[in-house]
Amino acid sequence: MPKAMRIEKDSMGPIEVPEKALWGAQTQRALKNFSISQDRIPLVLIHSLAKIKQASAIANQKLGVLEESKSSLIRKYSAEIAAGIHDNQFPLMVWQTGSGTQTNMNLNEVISNLSSQAKGQPLGSHKPIHPNDDVNKSQSTNDTFPAAIHVATIQEITNKLLPEIKLLINSFSRKSAAWDGIFKTGRTHLQDAVPLTLGQEASAWKEQIAVAYNRIEASLLELYPLPLGGTAVGTGLNSPKDFDKFVVKELSKLAGFPFTPATNKFAIMSSHDGLVNSMSQLRLLAGTLLKIVNDLRLLSCGPRAGLAELELPSNEPGSSIMPGKVNPTQCEAMAMVCMQVIGLDVAVAMAGSGGHLQMNAYKPLIAFNILHSVELLSDACRSCRIAMVEGIKPNLTKIKKDLEQSLMLVTALTPEIGYEKASKIAQLAHKKQISLRQASIELDYINGDDFDRIVDPTLMGGPKAQAEIDIKN
Repeated sequence: MPKAMRIEKDSMGPIEVPEKALWGAQTQRALKNFSISQDRIPLVLIHSLAKIKQASAIANQKLGVLEESKSSLIRKYSAEIAAGIHDNQFPLMVWQTGSGTQTNMNLNEVISNLSSQAKGQPLGSHKPIHPNDDVNKSQSTNDTFPAAIHVATIQEITNKLLPEIKLLINSFSRKSAAWDGIFKTGRTHLQDAVPLTLGQEASAWKEQIAVAYNRIEASLLELYPLPLGGTAVGTGLNSPKDFDKFVVKELSKLAGFPFTPATNKFAIMSSHDGLVNSMSQLRLLAGTLLKIVNDLRLLSCGPRAGLAELELPSNEPGSSIMPGKVNPTQCEAMAMVCMQVIGLDVAVAMAGSGGHLQMNAYKPLIAFNILHSVELLSDACRSCRIAMVEGIKPNLTKIKKDLEQSLMLVTALTPEIGYEKASKIAQLAHKKQISLRQASIELDYINGDDFDRIVDPTLMGGPKAQAEIDIKN
C-alpha cells in the first residue's frame, strides 16, 4: 500500500513528505535528489550539530534575539536529538551538497516539527518554531557544519580511539617486559642480523604506537577553535555581537571540551586544514599498525616451514580444504583496515585542498572519512588486542634453534679479529654447514675458549653489554 503523505512547503514550493516523518520539505527534496549509495551522515555528527543548536538557542536568548519560550523548545528537542532519541529522523546520505546544508536543514526541520507536535500544531506549519528564522538564528550551515565536524572528531578520538590505543600500548608493554630475557635472531632486509631480545623487538611496537597516540592527541589542539558566529562567509552577518563567545562557551559546557572562538573564522570556514591534519595522523597510525601486524604474521608464519618464533591464538579454522590450518586472521583484518584508512586519508587530503574562495565544498566527505576512520581503527585495535596480542606466546624452542645457528653472531668477533677475518668465518661456516665455532678454529683465527667468551648472545643486546665485553677483553 502507498504511504500516507502530507504536503510541506519551502521556498521552492510544495512537496509530499511521509505523514509520520518529522523532517520537512528540504530534507525530502534531498532524499529525492541525492539517492546515492547507503552511506548515511554519521549519527555522531548529527548529535554534535544538535548540541550546537542547543548552545545557539541559549546564546540567542541571552543576547536578547530569541524569546525564552522558543529557546526552551529548541533546547529541549536539540537535547533529545543529541541523546539519540530521534535518530531515525535523519535519513540523508553523505553525498549531498558540499556544505552539508541539507543535513543542517534536516535538524532544523525536525526541531521545528517536534515543537509543532508538542504545541498541537500541524507538522510542517513551522509554528511555533520556524526552522530558519528560529532554529537557525545567528547561524549558517557554513559555520555550524564544520564546527560539528570538529566537535564530533574531538569527541570520537578522545572517548573512543585514544583509550583503545592506550590499551594496545599497555598490552605490548606487558609483552615487552615479559619477553625481555628471551634472546633471538634479529633481521634486517629480511636476512639474519645480530641478536636482540624479543622484549626489545616488542618495545619498538609499543613505542611506535605511543608516538602515534601523541601525534593524534596533539592534532586535536587545532580543532578546539570553532568558526561559530562566522555565519555565511566569516563576517558574522545576521548574528549579534559576541554571539561567537556566548555560543562557544555554552557548547563547551554541553560537549565537555574547551572550545574557543576562532580568531580568524575566514580561514577555518574556507579550508579545513586542522581536520586534514588530524586525518593525516590517523593515517600515520594506520601505517604503524600495518607495519606491526606484518611483523607479527612474519614472525608467526609456519608453523613448520616458516619463522614460527611466535604462536598466535588459534581463533577459527583457516581453510575450507586444508584440515588443521590456522591463519593470522587478526593481522589480516587489521591490515585491511589500515589500507582503507590510508585510502580515506588520500580523499580527505584532496578534499581539503579543493576549497574555492570562502568555502570548502567537501565537508560531508571530510566528516564521513574521518569519523569512519576513527571507528575502523578503534574497533580494529580492540579486536587485535583482545583476540591476538594478549594471547601471543613465544616459541622458545624455535627461537633458541634459530639463534644458535645464526651466522651473524660472528659480528661480536669483529673488534677482536677484524671485519675481514670475521667474514671468512661466516662464509666458511655457511659453505660447510658447520658452526661458527668450528669455522673459527679451522681457520685458526681464534681459539675455542675465546670464541665462547666473546660470542655470547646475552652480551650482545646493547651498548651496556658491549662495554662489559670491552672490560673483559
